[in-house]
Amino acid sequence: MAAPPTVAVFGASGNQGGSVATALLKDGTFTVRAITRNPRKKEIKELKRRGAEIVKADLDNEESLFNALKDVYGVFLVTDYWEYMNKDKEAEQGKRVADISMKLGVKHIVFSGLENVKKLTNGKLDVPHFDGKGEIEDYFRELGAPMTSVRMPDYFENFLDTLKPVKSGKDCYVLDIPMEGIPLDGMSVRDLGGVVLAILKNPEEHIGKEIGLSTDKLTIEEYAAIMSKHTGKTIKDSKIPVEDYTKLNFPGAQELAKMFQFYMKQPDRNKDLTLKLNPNAKSFDEWMSENKNAFMND
Repeated sequence: MAAPPTVAVFGASGNQGGSVATALLKDGTFTVRAITRNPRKKEIKELKRRGAEIVKADLDNEESLFNALKDVYGVFLVTDYWEYMNKDKEAEQGKRVADISMKLGVKHIVFSGLENVKKLTNGKLDVPHFDGKGEIEDYFRELGAPMTSVRMPDYFENFLDTLKPVKSGKDCYVLDIPMEGIPLDGMSVRDLGGVVLAILKNPEEHIGKEIGLSTDKLTIEEYAAIMSKHTGKTIKDSKIPVEDYTKLNFPGAQELAKMFQFYMKQPDRNKDLTLKLNPNAKSFDEWMSENKNAFMND
């Protein structure tokens, strides 16, 4: 009996890659090859315990990538703008994987992409952590690669970190998210794995497509109301304008402000298709029910 086809999963110790590797291991249709720079990470050791093959590789090292992608059927690729905060560096890494995948005859690449905002808006907006991924998408297409792009929306998990409620008075919190009343798509990153699994199992249906993901489309006021319901705290939309958001004192504020300006244009994110691909993906209300204890334990 032939062994299951192998899928190489980049970023296997991170949020996206970890979700994908976990879903593939649980399903069993594919053998998982977890690609990592650090095999000693606890997340990688856990994947190995569950049956994943572990291969050490670096997106900047061509030889290691050839070794990592040798004899694989498919690839899940996620790139990381934030490590270097350099769009060109991110694009270079993604294109290197594209070139090697084509040389080795990989049958299906699922890439965690995003729109090239600068290109779409004729330079009026630039969102580097989107734009680099958009360049990689374009490059895959130029090569004629068997690629499916999955475009994540805002992670629900960001409400525990970058977008967490800010205390604004006694027992009162606000969400500083400049969407000006326009709904924001969201999804738990943990639910990405089920989506990628479904795509890999039906390549003829998905190769050549860009799939915008979402499990909820809510205004910031609606997100705040759901948070309030589950935490028992008063949480409101601060209704902060984009101009004021750019002045907030944290690294990347201007970058995120531009991202929200793009989100206000309502890029394509398809809730119905997302739930068709992963029927178990959670709404924000369901996600909050499971994660309420992680919120604001002060």
